[in-house]
Amino acid sequence: MHPARRRFLQLAAAAATVSLARFAAAQSYPSRPIRLVVGFAAGGPTDITARLIGQWLSERLGQQCIIENRPGAGSNIAAEAVVNAPPDGYTLLIVGATNAINATLYEKLTFNFIRDIAPVSGLVRVPLVMEVHPSVPAKTVPEFIAYTKANPGRINMGSGGNGTTLHVSGELFKLMAGLDMVHVPYRGAAPMLIDLIGGQVQVAFDPMPSSIEYIRAGKLRPLAVTTAERSQALPHLPSVGDFVAGYEASSWYGIGAPRGTPAEIIERLNGEINAGLADAKLKARLADLGAMPLMGSAAQFGQSIVDETEKWAKVVKFSGAKPD
Repeated sequence: MHPARRRFLQLAAAAATVSLARFAAAQSYPSRPIRLVVGFAAGGPTDITARLIGQWLSERLGQQCIIENRPGAGSNIAAEAVVNAPPDGYTLLIVGATNAINATLYEKLTFNFIRDIAPVSGLVRVPLVMEVHPSVPAKTVPEFIAYTKANPGRINMGSGGNGTTLHVSGELFKLMAGLDMVHVPYRGAAPMLIDLIGGQVQVAFDPMPSSIEYIRAGKLRPLAVTTAERSQALPHLPSVGDFVAGYEASSWYGIGAPRGTPAEIIERLNGEINAGLADAKLKARLADLGAMPLMGSAAQFGQSIVDETEKWAKVVKFSGAKPD
């Protein structure tokens, strides 16, 4: 046999062996618990979303999906941990708008998020709620703008940390409305909400899942949602854009895996997640939190991440936001 042909057959056989091994791994996946890493503290919107989808995956895959909260550095600690994890489908990352923001906010990351995290599936898109402590006299967005202009530098705006969706959504509002507010960053939405309810900060732009029960209980006063359209969960609330022309912001969540994770495993996870987003019970639970399903392929989710990274890069640069 000609040497070149022999070499070709050897390479082809090796490729077939690898493909069969990956197929076998995907067929037996998962054979042990899966870690779903969250870059923020428990109790925030990212964590709430992770626990809902984690429960669904545990039931569907027959293996426990363990939620691992690794807050810090604007969720970069969690992202780096997953980037460096074995690409075998057993370590996954809850991906969100913060990751897209961080690509511009942080100049010296040890990883490239778009390159090093493989998109698995979108989960949900949620509006943020512009909300105030009940001691704030404003009951509408125009009243809040007038109140803040009358008290420049005296209104504290809480967020889940520098560069989070909560932060840049608030910065965008400040810029477009021409306001002077003091940004107070926290290590996640949950501790920020504690101080907002306590009156240590007066206003926040918070994803609806973590705020909605406090709003319903009357502990926080909502002024508007940040999306262009109203939310079915709080249909009485107008949009910020009704008063500040052109304003729009939202938060979103999905799942990513280390680069190099077998396509068969990603396809399996994508299928199970999409089944969950179509499930009547889970869909109703998400809707009750104000979340809208983000169904689609892994490739579609990947393109969405690219688009969001480009969108928020403009806001970060315009606002001059800096990491902690």
